[in-house]
Amino acid sequence: MVNLLVVRHAESVWNLDGRWQGHANPPLTPEGEAQARAAAANLDNVDGIVCSDLKRAHQTAEIIAGALDAGPVTCDAAWRERDIGQWQGLTRDEIERDYPGALAAGRYPPGWESDDSLIERVLAASRRIAARVPSGNVLVVSHAGVIFTLEKYFGCVFKRTANLGGRRILVQSGEVRLQERIALTRDGACLTPTANRER
Repeated sequence: MVNLLVVRHAESVWNLDGRWQGHANPPLTPEGEAQARAAAANLDNVDGIVCSDLKRAHQTAEIIAGALDAGPVTCDAAWRERDIGQWQGLTRDEIERDYPGALAAGRYPPGWESDDSLIERVLAASRRIAARVPSGNVLVVSHAGVIFTLEKYFGCVFKRTANLGGRRILVQSGEVRLQERIALTRDGACLTPTANRER
């Protein structure tokens, strides 16, 4: 049984600007770099670190790995953020201006990756980690859209995921089970339990 700690990357420059990122590659802010260093203090017994191949996730993972003297970091594109098509780089206000009512109605632009596509790649990536690290704890640095889609798949009510917040996921004998929410924050709040759903 492997315990995956799936967390959102630290603050990026587009987080600060309120821009939707998708597959874009903005770097971390200085505050984001500090967040990643602080998060390492709330981690122990990490048997591996995996991250999305996007810069903001990779930087976060490398900073944490350096602070923990852990590594190497393994990049896996399956942990990427959702492809958001034509909304990439736009703010919420710009989306509303250019696509009036689309957000409220759940109408997404060309190029938007479906939930089914995203969840298929993430569940497969979870099982790949379990095949390589059959027991222990693996930190996975990913993205808010990935965590949200996992929670939706397991029947959880939407709740925003802060930078370096996320979920524990257990993978055993090919079965993926969603566990409690976690937060790797400066105040040491490592665990913030909420719903525990399985599917």
